[in-house]
Amino acid sequence: MATRKKTSTKTRTTAQAPATRSTGARRRQDGTGGKPARPVYIVDGSRTPFLKARNKPGPFPAASLAINCGRALLSRQAFEPAAIDEVILGCVMPNADEANIARVVALRLGIGNDVPAWTVQRNCASGLQALDCAALEIGARRADLILAGGVESMSHAPVLYNHHMVAWLGALNAAKTLLQRLKVFAQLRPKHLKPIIGLLRGLSDPVVGLSMGQTAENLAYRFGITREQMDNYAMRSHQRLAAAQDNGLLGEIEPMYDTRGNVYLHDDGLRRDSSMANLAKLRPVFDRPFGLVTAGNSAQVTDGAALLLLASDKAVQEYKLPVLGQIIDTQWAALEPAQMGLGPVHAITPLLKRHKLALEDIDYWEINEAFAAQVLACLAAWEDRDYCKQALGLAGPLGTLDQERLNIDGGGVSLGHPVGASGARIVLHLLDVLQRHQARRGIASLCIGGGQGGAMLIERVGEA
Repeated sequence: MATRKKTSTKTRTTAQAPATRSTGARRRQDGTGGKPARPVYIVDGSRTPFLKARNKPGPFPAASLAINCGRALLSRQAFEPAAIDEVILGCVMPNADEANIARVVALRLGIGNDVPAWTVQRNCASGLQALDCAALEIGARRADLILAGGVESMSHAPVLYNHHMVAWLGALNAAKTLLQRLKVFAQLRPKHLKPIIGLLRGLSDPVVGLSMGQTAENLAYRFGITREQMDNYAMRSHQRLAAAQDNGLLGEIEPMYDTRGNVYLHDDGLRRDSSMANLAKLRPVFDRPFGLVTAGNSAQVTDGAALLLLASDKAVQEYKLPVLGQIIDTQWAALEPAQMGLGPVHAITPLLKRHKLALEDIDYWEINEAFAAQVLACLAAWEDRDYCKQALGLAGPLGTLDQERLNIDGGGVSLGHPVGASGARIVLHLLDVLQRHQARRGIASLCIGGGQGGAMLIERVGEA
């Protein structure tokens, strides 16, 4: 197994590519992104509890999740819902009744027939993509007030017919007489009844033929991350979420009620009894029997939604809106799909470079916990001299990220990762963390299935 290189981090290092890199190579390394053309503020936000999928459809489809937190969010605003210029939501796998789910949600929230709404999809970062799209719309003066975020009901992911069954149904539909139908029925075989589980297909990369968990195993091997390190990280994620719940630090959550009178107040994937001993009992899931990634050190399959209100300075002043923070910049990047968990490294590094910042200049971080191994690999990559030089074009290691400022209230391992919503959730919670600690600057970032990464730099401001 590969060993992790020890590097010195005493010297403050900003992300700075060598001057000899060609323009084309630099553009590929830097990815895409940039600052909005005018200030874009986040003025409010809400999310649902994140509800763990338990081998059956959960109590809420995706649209209902988004409507629940959207209704609470809009009800406390000084403007009428019709004042919103656009609705943009991220969602990866809406059900058959939720085509362009943003429009479904907008109409059911009473925002108005004449308010456009559209849905975006960038796998795990769909919620972050929605925020970036909203920021660009406001920056370009095409809108002043946008409701944006993400939603996913992973427990309602579709189960599909395979192509044998689809062809058989087509033949049955084409049969005109009773005899023809009987002949088609006689052709039905067990293979026709084998379903395609949309969730499992969605969590696999069709190009490299690997599940997301297998890509995490790749990173664990590459950087010498041990099972003990992964389990310790997972245990800490649960401990941090437990502390946040006990201390009332998740005020962004709006309670939910189902049709049977049940109430949902908290992220219910929390395992308060999480311990190294309990985690050690779990078997590998993705690389049996020798792998290191288990259900205990991976993000949970979860249902949830998170919505934010973005505004221009004009809207802030017109409606006298409070300001939680400002979107300073966003960065998108891509890399080999088999190494997809390193996406945050490839998105954050050029973002830091563009603003001449070092890791220690960021007060707090939210890096989505798809897998414990994946987050630990990102931290290891920044400390690895060879990786920083060869993959990031830096002169040396970027440095060490202080884990006491990373995901301080838990993350995907403990509260879940509803793929369409997580990008919006981490931005919303990061704003709360900055406010709580009277800090200025934060970065929210995710790895993205298919080999991409996204990162958003935000700052807390007192007023527009």
